[in-house]
Amino acid sequence: MKIKLLILFLGISFTTSLHAQQGFPFDNEIKAFKHQDSIGFSLKNGILFIGSSSIRKWTDLEQRFAGKPVIKRGVGGCTLEQLVDYYTPYILFPYHPQKVFIYAGENDIAAGKSGQFVFEEFKKLWVMINKQLPGASIYFMSIKLSPSRAQYFGEVEKANSQIKSYLVNKPNSTFIDVGTAILKPNSTDPDPSLFQPDMLHLNSKGYDRWQQVLEPYVN
Repeated sequence: MKIKLLILFLGISFTTSLHAQQGFPFDNEIKAFKHQDSIGFSLKNGILFIGSSSIRKWTDLEQRFAGKPVIKRGVGGCTLEQLVDYYTPYILFPYHPQKVFIYAGENDIAAGKSGQFVFEEFKKLWVMINKQLPGASIYFMSIKLSPSRAQYFGEVEKANSQIKSYLVNKPNSTFIDVGTAILKPNSTDPDPSLFQPDMLHLNSKGYDRWQQVLEPYVN
């Protein structure tokens, strides 16, 4: 019996290792994270930020929440679908975080997916996290309205609305509106002055706004 269990364990480990080394988007970034972990990073019960480039490009995220056990694991320009299909075994579950902040879904919509699709993918992710990490608090950061993607605002609003409603009665789960903070005063349009020249990613002033919204949840 012990031999059979050892063979099974080795088989699972080999398959996981092989999957981690080939065949999915941004796998080079996943390898870099795992290398970082392997040389001494062992923080458990931390505050994990996962998602797309809006997390990856938040270069001073850890410094903004100094003194808190923040772990940043933004992956390329990934989609929410890719978080569900590929990344959770590598950038989420191994850390056993006490809190998980998620920013994803914007790239799915920009690739032609509907707000309904993003909602369905988020439900999958919520179930995965709740099953694997039942004690973790889950925070979904609302999908922002980026000036360069104005044609998708309708689908963004649909996704945000459905995810917000879904989380109302879910345990340890919160929808965080980070979008209103980056709008023009008395307007429903995003403020271009808070974005980088690509009108897609936030600049430092934009992240200042996000920090103000997130601080009560991080602290």
